Amino acid sequence: MSQNQETRGFQSEVKQLLQLMIHSLYSNKEIFLRELISNASDAADKLRFKALSNPELYEGDGDLKVRISFDEQKGTLTVSDNGIGMTRAQAIDHLGTIAKSGTKEFLSSLGSDQAKDSQLIGQFGVGFYSAFIVADKVTVKSRAAGESADKGVLWESAGEGDYSVADIEKKERGTEITLHLREDEKEFLNEWRLREIIGKYSDHIGLPVEILAKEYDEEGKETGIKWEKINKAQALWTRAKNEISDEEYKEFYKHLSHDFADPLLWAHNKVEGNQEYTSLLYVPSKAPWDLFNREHKHGLKLYVQRVFIMDDAEQFMPNYLRFMRGLIDSNDLPLNVSREILQDNKVTAALRKALSKRSLQMLEKLAEDDGEKYQQFWNEFGLVLKEGPAEDFANKENIAKLLRFASTHNDSSVQNVSLQDYMGRMKEGQKAIYYITADSYVAAKNSPHLELFNKKGIEVLLLSDRIDEWMLSYLTEFEEKPLQTISKADLDLGELADKEEEENQKQQDKAFESFVERVKTLLGERVKEVRLTHRLTDTPAIVSTADDQMTTQMAKLFAAAGQSVPEVKYTFELNPEHPLVKKAADISDEQVFADWIELLLEQAMLAERGSLENPTAFIKRINSLLAG
Repeated sequence: MSQNQETRGFQSEVKQLLQLMIHSLYSNKEIFLRELISNASDAADKLRFKALSNPELYEGDGDLKVRISFDEQKGTLTVSDNGIGMTRAQAIDHLGTIAKSGTKEFLSSLGSDQAKDSQLIGQFGVGFYSAFIVADKVTVKSRAAGESADKGVLWESAGEGDYSVADIEKKERGTEITLHLREDEKEFLNEWRLREIIGKYSDHIGLPVEILAKEYDEEGKETGIKWEKINKAQALWTRAKNEISDEEYKEFYKHLSHDFADPLLWAHNKVEGNQEYTSLLYVPSKAPWDLFNREHKHGLKLYVQRVFIMDDAEQFMPNYLRFMRGLIDSNDLPLNVSREILQDNKVTAALRKALSKRSLQMLEKLAEDDGEKYQQFWNEFGLVLKEGPAEDFANKENIAKLLRFASTHNDSSVQNVSLQDYMGRMKEGQKAIYYITADSYVAAKNSPHLELFNKKGIEVLLLSDRIDEWMLSYLTEFEEKPLQTISKADLDLGELADKEEEENQKQQDKAFESFVERVKTLLGERVKEVRLTHRLTDTPAIVSTADDQMTTQMAKLFAAAGQSVPEVKYTFELNPEHPLVKKAADISDEQVFADWIELLLEQAMLAERGSLENPTAFIKRINSLLAG
């Protein structure tokens, strides 16, 4: 008998997700059973953990299991567990709302492309709500472990605008979910169909999954029904690697991560010696929708001696590897370990070091064995990996080998050039790895700073991700070759410079001495220095920063982060070979001369920064000089 019944409206995000999910995931509808069994397994894990400190939560029944039954007459399918269960408040919280940060933005990113929506919703992890793919009504009965029988809760909904919740009496702890199947979904009221689905998706779960099966005599006559275990019920990571199929590894990944896509690769390792642990690490094939959200939960599932301890134990992976999924089962940590204890634990530090190394080795092997698959990884997670050199000094060289960049070697914005590729193409006598940073690939590729390098056929890395400039303040060399920006005023090409050209340039510099002094007098303190440059071919002038100064891109990075930025004073470099500079040098009228120099400086600033403080004055100046 239910009491204290009330009807409540779904959170608007739940309503939107239900509508999208039912249509987007319909072609793969059988996954609803995997999701419900996976949730039941998690409920059992949570009870085991809580019962470590409070064994009374078992209520005299420590035999944890999931049970599947169906009723053809009523058209219902029921999934029940005797795990941790829910209180009334928890049922409202877990089943009526989605407590994920950024949900609204995520849902608004979904459009009319059903295949794309299916993939995105799969990454979001729909869990319980997948029941509505096949059911027009879902009834949930639950009681939290340790509560009295009259503290049960009944939750019911048709998956539209609202749901009802009421108090009930429930003798057994745990959760029972009954799906009232739609008329066209009666295939799931077939024992053999259910066995097939459970065998496909849930064989790896370390919890018995039982089905209410019919019994027959020797003549094939039905004699009754009984509960029959239909999965291996052995935790996958505890089994020998040679006994586990690729399909089982893939399905276990989906159980762990609630991702709908297959993982890109995985590594399963058992370590014995000073430390004893088993790890099962996965690299997803797609980045989660909230990878760059500050509240994004990441980390490994932690088990101690096969007992589940916590989800998202981020202490075992550095932040730049937050895309890694999987679990660790340690024999060296105490069963009562908490997040606070993990933070300053020597065992944790040793495991973090070992798992970071293992993760990087997985990626190195992928890069060596399958460049196409590695490129797929890089396109999804490259930005995150670029955080590595700053965060993990011990593995900086290994991380650097995994980085990929666009470069002048390829006529493409695709980041597919490694630092080793670059070094293999370096000119004889080249002592540095050259790069340029800009707001976009197009801006980098068309920077006037590249002109001399293009002329001499020297490859330059084109960096346009916001993180690049920050990363390069930590990654200053690779295999003893310095990484050098080409936008600095003090650029020295060393042995790559042409000695004969240098001699001619010295004579030219002498001829333009008075012109340079005239420009210095005009601009005064507005620039750090005025000089001639011989690294331009098509551009009249550029601005550059000195070695001891902050670069333009770094200044932009600071400004974007809301930090105060010191004024960047540029060196103004003029190309004496360019017709506009030659023209300016011959102008005697001081006002016209000033207009030409201002125009050349504004052009250079626009090319360097992508914006001007006073674009209106720049346009007026151009119009005036064109009209004159």
